[in-house]
Amino acid sequence: MLAEYYGVIGFALIAAVFSAVVDHSPLKSRTLSSRMDRFRSQWMIAMAGREVRIVDSQIISGLQNGIAFFASTALLGIGAAFTLLTALDNVMDAVRDIPALAVGSRTQWEVMSIGLLVIYAYAFFKFGWAYRLINYCAVLLGSTHDVKRGDIPSDRCLEQARLAGEMNVLAGRQFNRGLRAIFLSIGYLAWIAGPLAQVLVTAAIAGILAYRQFFSPALALIKD
Repeated sequence: MLAEYYGVIGFALIAAVFSAVVDHSPLKSRTLSSRMDRFRSQWMIAMAGREVRIVDSQIISGLQNGIAFFASTALLGIGAAFTLLTALDNVMDAVRDIPALAVGSRTQWEVMSIGLLVIYAYAFFKFGWAYRLINYCAVLLGSTHDVKRGDIPSDRCLEQARLAGEMNVLAGRQFNRGLRAIFLSIGYLAWIAGPLAQVLVTAAIAGILAYRQFFSPALALIKD
């Protein structure tokens, strides 16, 4: 029985190891996301020295729209997973017509469909929290004391900007985790082709994400 689910076990292990390396290991400081966190903080400090902050507000608005888009996408994924659960017989009949695919048992399909639902629900909560945090960042940005042109920001102004930067960083981290779940869900969907395909596709996607975090041209551009 357990052999039927070694694909999803492999998926969970790959996702957990990748998340641990990128988010919690000493290698975290070398990732593209970590280096961009510094620019988020620097952006808010630079904002504190500007008299007019319309551009900063527009950038925040753009970030909000991007997060909202992916939150809506995750919500659609939740709906699709529910639909799959209610139409398993039709889906299994369609897969049965493809010789290269193993249908498996109905229980296996139910477990896999619930797993897909959990992934998209996790992503939605991450995007929803990221949206809330970026709203908090906007509030902190608005509460930062104005600075007249040519003046040096006060210590209080810089402290407010620092808080806005930290909130921005937190929002970015939550967004990245939600986006990671969306990417990895593609590997999870490969279970339709069998457990081995699920593990291989998930490993390939994790490899692509690792390349982007540690070896991509984008990282080379902002390396110290």
